[in-house]
Amino acid sequence: MRRALAAGVKIALGTDAAVYPHGDNALEFVLLVKDGMTPAQALRSGTSVAADLLGLQKKVGSLEAGKAADVVAVPGDPLNDIKVTQSVLFVMKDGQVYRNDRAKN
Repeated sequence: MRRALAAGVKIALGTDAAVYPHGDNALEFVLLVKDGMTPAQALRSGTSVAADLLGLQKKVGSLEAGKAADVVAVPGDPLNDIKVTQSVLFVMKDGQVYRNDRAKN
């Protein structure tokens, strides 16, 4: 992967791999970092880069007015420890909160 990254190859993270149970997608972030991506590159691979490669960058892929967005919160800084993406505490989709573990405390 390091050679592909150095060559500028765009790499997207997706949820259709079907090689692990649904909900374990964050494991892929860890593997991308292990294989040479920075945490920021790995996060973009699942957001803006994926949207770009699918031709959907005008609709999704970043938090901007007018775009559809899902928002998650994790218990730490994924740029310092990508593994925190495996511990989602908050989920919002289309403006509706689906999970808020902090509210339970």
